Amino acid sequence: MKLQLADNIAEIRSGFSWNLPVRYNMADSVSDRWAVEDPQRLAIRHVREDGTLEDWSHLALNRAANRFANVLVAHGVVRGDRVALLLPQGPKVAISHVGIYKCGGVAVPLASLFGLEALKYRLSNAGVKVLVTDEAGLEKLAVIRDELPGLEIVISVDGVTDQAMGFDDLMGAASDRFETAGSTPDDPALMIYTSGTTGQPKGVLHGHRVLLGHLPGIQLSQNFLGQDGDRLWTPADWAWAGGLLNALFPALHFGVPVVSFAFRKFDPERAFRLMEAQGVRNAFIPPTALKMLRSVASPASRFDLALRSVGSAGESLGRETYDWFADEFGFAVNEFYGQTECNAVLGSCAAAGVSRSGAIGQAIPGHEVAIVDEKGNVLPPETQGQIAIRRPDPVMFLEYWGRPEATAEKFVGDWMMTGDQGVQDEDGYVFFVGRDDDIITSASYRIGPGEIEDCLLMHPAVALSAAIGKPDPLRTEIVKAYVVLKEGHQPGDELEADIRDFVKGRLSAHEYPREIEFVDELPMTTTGKVIRRQLREKAREEVRLAKGAIVSL
Repeated sequence: MKLQLADNIAEIRSGFSWNLPVRYNMADSVSDRWAVEDPQRLAIRHVREDGTLEDWSHLALNRAANRFANVLVAHGVVRGDRVALLLPQGPKVAISHVGIYKCGGVAVPLASLFGLEALKYRLSNAGVKVLVTDEAGLEKLAVIRDELPGLEIVISVDGVTDQAMGFDDLMGAASDRFETAGSTPDDPALMIYTSGTTGQPKGVLHGHRVLLGHLPGIQLSQNFLGQDGDRLWTPADWAWAGGLLNALFPALHFGVPVVSFAFRKFDPERAFRLMEAQGVRNAFIPPTALKMLRSVASPASRFDLALRSVGSAGESLGRETYDWFADEFGFAVNEFYGQTECNAVLGSCAAAGVSRSGAIGQAIPGHEVAIVDEKGNVLPPETQGQIAIRRPDPVMFLEYWGRPEATAEKFVGDWMMTGDQGVQDEDGYVFFVGRDDDIITSASYRIGPGEIEDCLLMHPAVALSAAIGKPDPLRTEIVKAYVVLKEGHQPGDELEADIRDFVKGRLSAHEYPREIEFVDELPMTTTGKVIRRQLREKAREEVRLAKGAIVSL
C-alpha cells in the first residue's frame, strides 16, 4: 500500500482505495517479507550511549523475533494474552513487538518514565501476563509486584535476577524458526494507553490493520516515505503511538532503515549531532521537541544535515514554529493529526501541495473527517466545532479495553468524536483550536490556548508556555499563562508586563494573559504533551486559598 509520487493531493485522492487483505499480521509486512525479499537490508541502526553502533538487518531482526515468539509460546502465552514492554528505545523493543505479533499476543507498550502508580494501574488493568523490562523497570516492579497477581512472567534484558529471567539466555536457547500466526486485520494486536490528561487512562485496543491504516498519512507526512536513501529517526518514545505508528512500524514496512537512540533527557544539540552523523533523511519530531530545537543557534549552517522531510504531531505545532523551521531549513514541517484511537487522519504534505502555516492539514486519502456539532451534524466552513472521523476506518481502534460504555460514548452515530475543537476553511484545511476541556471561557468569549501559546513563543525571552483558564467571578475565567524562560532571562515584574503587552498587541484585548507565572518546567505526559489539567487544578487551588484568606480576615 504505497502511494505513488504526485504533486497534487487531488490526484492521490482520486486514485486511492483501501484494499485490506483477508489475512494480515503486522509481523508479515514489517519483518517476514523483508527477511525473504532483501534479508541483508538494514532494518535498525542503534546508536549506543557511547556512540558505537549496533546494526540489525531484516534477516537478523526476523530471526530474533522468531526466537522471542518461541520463548513466549514455551512459557504459556496464547493468542490474545497481553505482553507488556517497559523498555527505552532500542532494537529489543522492535524484536519483542514482532515476536508478540507472530504468536498472536497483544503488545502493551509502557513508557520507562512511568511512576509506580501509573505502572501498577496499566499492568493490572490490562491483565498483563508477561513483562519485558530492564534493571530500572525491575526496581519499580519490586515495589508493586505483590499487587499484580496476574503477572506470571518477568523477563529482563539486563540479565537474570531473583525476580526475572534473562532475555538473552532465553533467546539463546530458542529456535530462530517460527511460523507467524494467521491473523485477520481485526484481530487484537496492540494496546496503547491514553496519556490520561483527564481521568484514568484507557487502554486503546487496536487490530493488526492499525498499521495499514497509518500508511497513507505517514507516507504523506514524510513527503512520500520510501524513496531511495531514506533513513528515519524519531526522539519519540517507542512506548506510544507516535513512536511506534508514526515512525518505527511504517519505516520497517517500507524497508526504510530506522535510527534508534535512547535519550535519557532530550538534548537539542545532541539531536542535531545524531541526525548529522547518521544521515537521517526523515524525522518524526513532536511539536515540543521542535520548539526545543529552536534553542540551538543557526542549526542549518552549523550541521551538515541530509533531512528532506519532517513530520510532526501530538499537539498543535503553531505558526511560529512552522515559520521558524521553514525559514531555517528551507522546507516545511508536515504537521498531521490524530489520536491514539484513530491516528494520522488529517495531515500535510508539502511535496503534494498541502501545506499551510497554522493548519494541521487536510483529510488524508481514505479517511472522512469533518467538523461537527454535538449531535454529529456537519458544520459549514469557518465554523468552530468538534473534529470527528467517520467509521468504519482501518486506523480506528477496536474498543477501550474492558470499557464498553466508554467505547459507545466515543461515538455519535458513525462519527468518532475526538473531543478536539477545530475550524475548517474553504480549502479543506483544518485549524486546531484546543481540547474541549482546554477551551477558556472568558467574558462570553471561547478562547483556544494554542493561539496564545504560539504568540508567547514569539517573545524573545520565552522558551515554552501553556495557557489555561483560571476561575474569575467577573469574567468566568481569565487567561493565565505559565512560562518557561530561555537561558539568560530572569523572571520579574518588568518582564511579565512586557510579555503581557507583547501578546495583547498581537492578538486581542480578551486573549492576552492577565496573569503570568514563571516556572522552571511544565508538567508533561510521557508523549510530550502539556498536562493543562494539572495547571488548571493549580490555578483553582490558588483561587480557593485566596478566598479562604479573605474569609479569615
